Order: sequence, then C-alpha cells, then structure tokens
Amino acid sequence: MELNVSWHDWKKILHMAVKTSDFIGMPDEQVNKIACWIGEFLAQKIDPGNSEQRLLNELWLEADDEDKRVLAKLIIRMVDKTTKM
Repeated sequence: MELNVSWHDWKKILHMAVKTSDFIGMPDEQVNKIACWIGEFLAQKIDPGNSEQRLLNELWLEADDEDKRVLAKLIIRMVDKTTKM
C-alpha cells in the first residue's frame, strides 16, 4: 500500500496529532512510544509516497531501537515547531 500524502500535508497531520496529545495532557514519553509504534507500522506496511517519506523509511529501517526513539522524537519536534496551522 502506498501513502499518497504530500510532505506538507503529512507534517500537518502529525502536527495536529502532537497538538492533540498536548491538549489531553499525554506525557512526552507516551507520545514518543506511540510515534515509534506508528513509525514501525509505516516502515513495514506502507510504501513511501514521496522522496521525503522514502528517506525517513530508509533511515527507520537502518535504525536500532534507540535510533528509532531519537528519530521519532526529532520528527515530533520538527512538526511541533515548524508546521503552522
């Protein structure tokens, strides 16, 4: 299955998810665990729809568990700071 979402829209979707988790008071560690679970699902089940997603997929597949936690945390930080609603 391919994920046909533009890079901008993908970041917007993640931004909304991060803001929702902030709103309900979810701890950062729990958000990161969920992000890792989603990252693993996407890497195993979804074909990247654009070059940015392809890069993230390749990084994810090369990463060990600690690298994946860091990558998920960086993605969360990126969408939280750079995506304007």
